[in-house]
Amino acid sequence: MKRTLWLALFSFVLGSCAAIEPRERELVARALEALGGAEALARVRTISVKGTLRQWEPEQSFAPGGEPRFANDSEFTLTGDLAARRLRVDWVKKYAYPAPRTYTFSEIVTPDAGYVIGIDSTRPPQQALKLKPPAHPMSGLRLAATLRELHRASPSLLLEMRENPERVRALPDVVIAGLAHPAVGYRAGAHDFIVIFDPKSGLPARIRTLDYDNIWGDVAYDLVLSDWRTMGGIRIAASQRYELDGRLVQEARIAEVVVNPALAAGTFEPPAEIKEGAARPATGSVPYQWMIRRQFIGVLMDSDNPSVDTRAGGSLRLQELAPGVSHVVGGSHNSLLVEMADHLIAFDAPIDDAQSNWTISAARQKYPAKPIRYLVLTHHHMDHAGGLRAYLAQGATLVVGKGAAEHFRKVLAAPFTRNPHLAPRDLSRAQIIEVAERHVFSDGKREVSAHVLENPHASAYLMGYVSDARIAFVTDVYSPGTPLPPKLNPALAAVLNGVKKAGIQPLMFAGGHGSTAPFALLAALAGH
Repeated sequence: MKRTLWLALFSFVLGSCAAIEPRERELVARALEALGGAEALARVRTISVKGTLRQWEPEQSFAPGGEPRFANDSEFTLTGDLAARRLRVDWVKKYAYPAPRTYTFSEIVTPDAGYVIGIDSTRPPQQALKLKPPAHPMSGLRLAATLRELHRASPSLLLEMRENPERVRALPDVVIAGLAHPAVGYRAGAHDFIVIFDPKSGLPARIRTLDYDNIWGDVAYDLVLSDWRTMGGIRIAASQRYELDGRLVQEARIAEVVVNPALAAGTFEPPAEIKEGAARPATGSVPYQWMIRRQFIGVLMDSDNPSVDTRAGGSLRLQELAPGVSHVVGGSHNSLLVEMADHLIAFDAPIDDAQSNWTISAARQKYPAKPIRYLVLTHHHMDHAGGLRAYLAQGATLVVGKGAAEHFRKVLAAPFTRNPHLAPRDLSRAQIIEVAERHVFSDGKREVSAHVLENPHASAYLMGYVSDARIAFVTDVYSPGTPLPPKLNPALAAVLNGVKKAGIQPLMFAGGHGSTAPFALLAALAGH
């Protein structure tokens, strides 16, 4: 009898056998039979899987709303002890963006804790760097997201549905490419899955979750299963694609499967130094898309606050750079507040509306009775624009570079009922200013400007400038306060060219990453 890879990685305790509605019972039973039968699946105790994975990040595109940026090519070996509910994945990830590099690391996951051995990010926790090899426990947020994704890809999901019928609910058919597919809902612990079946074969065709994306709001995230094959006596979906509202973001190919292999002692044992105090899975509002997709480009800050390295005791704060000019720092992503006569201007809305809410609250305390009237985005990438809704909900006007307005009108028209940090409302009528070359904000005393900056990182990019303080603000193309390269690169050259073209004379640069630095350091690199 055929069986499937699609195993889990964790088998859950089987519960009640109360009756499922006839339609739902039939769909689940047919899928289990197509997978090889529940008894056959249960005989798989250990497993080894080898495959490849490609990933794309749609919200790191060069142009607003453009082609997703290719992130990496990866090879993986997955080893699972299903009886002990433990999993190890050994990775070789070859990143193309934001810079070419290769990370070789392992993940060990149990239902109660997760661990990383090796370097898997440009922002590893400080704890990781103190060990050889580097290692650290996963944050609760990362563990929750990892467990959900393993659960999604597991046929134990179908076994649970059969044995826990009280958690199964009827759903209307889902139309895909003009064809109606039967579907059921299943509440699996903290996770809600929608299982969509192929109407011909009865096999599970898609496993869907309804997520929140900080740019596109309410989204459907699908694991799409196809190309069913027999490998090592197991029937598997050799093609496993992940779609975000229909856009391809991951594509896995399964190359080899070994069922019930002997496992080496210590396979699932992390270094003793990182076991104590390892976080349990986070509950409540888990930013699944943020935790999943920041790993695509190898920049995840593995923290239980997406903005701040909580293990290092960090916190957001306002740092005054000049009278009425405050840099929001202390996290992985910064923004800038500029005081005008009767209002404020904010540059960038990093990460999510939680950070924006913090910034808005801090601004009210520091600058009483002065609302944030304008939000200027340097560019459209999710990590610097993901908190825009909180500002616009307060009545701010959005200011973007030429070519970005249409993209953001679509973004603001999207519903965001799953946003954990902002109540739903209609933002489709928010005011948007599109800057063709330069836009000046003036109150008669202070002049603040936004200048289009041609650069290799993103189009429709704006550089900010506070003329009386002689402070410029940029993101990603230059991270002030971090070590400069030995010679000028295209991004830094773009900043220098932009300063010259804008006719501005900054003394200091403040960054969306890093901190601040004298402009003279950058000019000296170019020999100016």
